[in-house]
Amino acid sequence: MKKAHSFHIPVMGIGFTIDTPLKVAQYGMDSVISLVDDILLEKLRKMYSEKFEIPYQEITDKIEDFRAKRITSYLNLISDLAEEKFESLKNMTSKKGDELLAYIHMLPDNSKLKSEFKNMTAKGFNFSEIKEWASKNLVMGAIDVNIMTKVDKDNYTKSEKLATEYNDAHAALRGFAQSKLNSSVVLSAGMNPRLYSYMGQFDDFYPDKNGHFNKRIILKVSDYRSALIQGRFLAKKGLWVSEYRIESGLNCGGHAFATDGYLLGPVLAEFKEKRAELLEAIQGVLQKELTNQNRIIPNVPLSFEITAQGGVGTEEEHEFLLEHYDLDSVGWGSPFLLVPEATTVDDETLMKLAKAEEKDLYLSDISPLGIPFNNLKNNTKDIEKQTLIDKNRPGSSCPKKFVALNKEFKEAGICTASREYQYLKIKDLKEQNLDPISYQKAYDKIIEKSCTCVGLGTSALLKYKLDTKVEGNGVSICPGPNMAYYSKVMSLQNITDHIYGRSNMVSRTDRPNLFIKELHIYIDYLKNKLDEARMSMNKKEEKYLKTFTSNMKVGVAYYHGLFDNVKHRFEDIKSSVLKELKETEAVLNQIQMELQSLTVTA
Repeated sequence: MKKAHSFHIPVMGIGFTIDTPLKVAQYGMDSVISLVDDILLEKLRKMYSEKFEIPYQEITDKIEDFRAKRITSYLNLISDLAEEKFESLKNMTSKKGDELLAYIHMLPDNSKLKSEFKNMTAKGFNFSEIKEWASKNLVMGAIDVNIMTKVDKDNYTKSEKLATEYNDAHAALRGFAQSKLNSSVVLSAGMNPRLYSYMGQFDDFYPDKNGHFNKRIILKVSDYRSALIQGRFLAKKGLWVSEYRIESGLNCGGHAFATDGYLLGPVLAEFKEKRAELLEAIQGVLQKELTNQNRIIPNVPLSFEITAQGGVGTEEEHEFLLEHYDLDSVGWGSPFLLVPEATTVDDETLMKLAKAEEKDLYLSDISPLGIPFNNLKNNTKDIEKQTLIDKNRPGSSCPKKFVALNKEFKEAGICTASREYQYLKIKDLKEQNLDPISYQKAYDKIIEKSCTCVGLGTSALLKYKLDTKVEGNGVSICPGPNMAYYSKVMSLQNITDHIYGRSNMVSRTDRPNLFIKELHIYIDYLKNKLDEARMSMNKKEEKYLKTFTSNMKVGVAYYHGLFDNVKHRFEDIKSSVLKELKETEAVLNQIQMELQSLTVTA
């Protein structure tokens, strides 16, 4: 697909990019809406319908298949409004052409569109000629959606369990599939075979004879093996992955998947090396399955994009990733949280983000999904959580139940951040008669969980002054570690100028290279895991730690070669980077020796 920009804005939280396409799509920028919270989507649909004087009829939870219908209706509304903005921009009917000029100014300097526009307007401003050119050449940004595949709660009518197609992720997929959008669904958080099989019921995910898809699939992955396994699985259903979106395991916002110590650089290198192999392996499987299903086989070979995201912070890093690894786009997430023209963040949280330093950003255990979660200290949701703990009433009232997935006490599932679960878990804990230290450790682990499925969406309600009676005012926020190096609230022009090297929005001079920052995070993670295993280490933990350390050593060796041999890039930091790599290698050697001694002792 033709793109205006070499970056994309990934999904952030639940509410922070919930209406980002309406703010940036007219400028050719791709962004992603989370489909977790249909209640929030419905509130925003009402708000935007009133704002733009569009008839609105509420979709209540009494209507059959209300979740899918809410999602479809919201996506259709955003599609219509974004298209209207884009058409207005092209026709220069808004602000006398200011929007068109903003579109052109924000393009990268090497853009063909930018060059054509400059040539065309060099001798004057012919409005009819510009309108005709804009109509033919400008592209709108994609309105993509995100589904966390494992957030697929069973649903019930009274006490009767509904069919799997009414599960949360299934209903979200159906809501997207039945919308008018011609865009992509980003599947994240691992493989869900039932959901992947269900996708095959929607014709929009299959190609026409020209290889065109009405709905495309983007897989968010952290290593090549995962891409191959999931890509082949989907191909066996006749479904094609149009993009593999590689994300750093730990140097990212939101949930963090450390995998087995695979670092971003070596992962990208493997994708580059095996891109043709991946294409060939999956295309053969797909064609066979399309034949089996008597579906159209495209006349042209299908292709896919490879993109990356996680911790990118300078124009030099951005360009290096694009050129060195042959990427099609680079994701910029956390910095956009400081851009009110692009994301939806309430004022109090915005100021907390702008002031955040390294010590304020940490990998936490607050997620009810049991996955490490990047968190901001003293966010208002965690303050709210602590207030309840201090009152000896830990846990959330769980008003939305999107992650009520734990079936330890109830077949219908309970969220581990809920008051109900934590009460039952603490009651069970008291009956174990543990010593005070062991009890406190187990107790703290229970009450650590936070109601993120509400907290990650509340910011949008506060920003737009919508009712928060059910949700409360507590906001969860999940920036990546890279947020520490941005301290200014920025305009959309500011951030695009920064990405393309026309200005610098990072005031600090001590920001580490993205690969080195990720390496430090992985080392800290490994040390913490080792600390946990020192007291008693089973065979599974031993194998994991040894594999993790070994893969990290491979990554460090790769970076040695990369920084030794790369020309005309990172010249100002090369010597310090190589020194840090040597020190890291020594740390890993020490960890390997300790693991060996622990194994021998065991």
